[in-house]
Amino acid sequence: MGRYVLPDLPYDYGALQPAIAGEINELHHSKHHAAYVKGVNDTLDKIEEARDKGDYGSIVGLEKTLAFNLAGHAMHVVWWNNLSPEGGDKPTGELAAAIDEFFGSYDKMRAQMTAVSTTVQGSGWGVLAWEPIGRRLVVHQLYDHHSNLSISATPLLVFDCWEHAYYLQYKNVRPDYVENLWSLVDWADVQRRFEKARGGDNGLWVPETV
Repeated sequence: MGRYVLPDLPYDYGALQPAIAGEINELHHSKHHAAYVKGVNDTLDKIEEARDKGDYGSIVGLEKTLAFNLAGHAMHVVWWNNLSPEGGDKPTGELAAAIDEFFGSYDKMRAQMTAVSTTVQGSGWGVLAWEPIGRRLVVHQLYDHHSNLSISATPLLVFDCWEHAYYLQYKNVRPDYVENLWSLVDWADVQRRFEKARGGDNGLWVPETV
């Protein structure tokens, strides 16, 4: 059976300072993200055991646990690759044109993304996504990350608004954290995801090592 693996980050833990402290990234990656990867693998083992025994009495709970951990893993793969110490500035090319088309301007998209990220109730994400039914960009909130990642919108840019992503540094001032994230956005990564999602390919676009 294929196993999920915690990917290495494309930069050092301290590379995103001062916007994100190195201690936060180390805990976030080596503890929280690692727990999702372990959760996926452990749950798949339990589902395999249930399948071998023909005993599906616990399948509802196992499916929920699988969805939670697998979505958490996938969202974090997008998250880490969305960020770069050389990030910031603005999108260009076709992505910039699409943002203008569907939001009116980059500034309007940024304001909406900031608003949804700072107002997620409890734990969750702000997401810029490609919605294939309407073939358009959308910004939306994702509570927790229990989406199964199987229906409709594909995340292109995600802002992690779980407290473990910022609380050690920003305490309860989430708006300051979200504002500083814009200085880290790797728009080239977002552009690649946009091109793949719009073309009907694997819009999640995760590294082969995952």
